[in-house]
Amino acid sequence: MKITKEYIENLMSQSEFQVTKMFDKTTVVACRLPNGFTIVESAGCIDPANYDIDLGVCICKKRIENRLYELEGYKAHQPQEVL
Repeated sequence: MKITKEYIENLMSQSEFQVTKMFDKTTVVACRLPNGFTIVESAGCIDPANYDIDLGVCICKKRIENRLYELEGYKAHQPQEVL
């Protein structure tokens, strides 16, 4: 199986996301994949005056996307009988 950008984007589009602002300067994004597996990422800033939740969500989603590439790549290298 080839892991393509389109494949990862499709996984992301089928996933459910919950966003939480914590302590006035941290964004936490939880992603539940279609199979029920959950990935959680966070992003924060030093000064609450500079906090931007949209930027935090963007950073977290990019990190989740990168984790999906790693996880799917690992899965693709497993013999079929292990899955």
